[in-house]
Amino acid sequence: MKLYLITNRKSVAGGDFLKVIASAVEGGIDGIILREKDLPGEDLLPLALGINKIIASRKVSLIINNNLKVAHTIQADGYHTGFYDFMQLQSRFSGWNGVSVHNRDEAIRAAQNGASYLLASHIFATDCKPGLKPKGVDLIREIKMNVDIPVIALGGINPVNCQQVLDAGADGIAVMSLIMQATHPYRATKILKSRC
Repeated sequence: MKLYLITNRKSVAGGDFLKVIASAVEGGIDGIILREKDLPGEDLLPLALGINKIIASRKVSLIINNNLKVAHTIQADGYHTGFYDFMQLQSRFSGWNGVSVHNRDEAIRAAQNGASYLLASHIFATDCKPGLKPKGVDLIREIKMNVDIPVIALGGINPVNCQQVLDAGADGIAVMSLIMQATHPYRATKILKSRC
């Protein structure tokens, strides 16, 4: 099972963004999706370079969300974007091309158009999507029946419910708040890895 951390510097408990990343890496995270949507490239680049230093000697992948220029500049492992943006891209990133999807049809179309993996959400209720009904693990089952590329599950996943997601066929899970907001990110990562 691959465990991905989606970043959100605004939710860091102690305010030290790179320290949280380093703790998650020590805890066993497999990949990081740098997702700071409000930052322009010149502000996102230093964060990406800082993460690159942390993971330099590790088998941890770095994927840049929605900024192709930064992804190219740091030679990231992958580039991630939303379904509609992905479908309008004129050319694909030379590494992984990840796509956020919310239903079976988006998943099929993204896979047909060259997606390397899918980030399917949101599976369980989450504070990141207040008032929106979760899709449940059936979304994972539906997508896996129709595509042949990895599917990563996102949304309200924790050590108690993560096995349900994997049992439904997910190739990995992604979390944000569970680690970014944790008082002890290393411990939060270790617990999640040990139970999933």
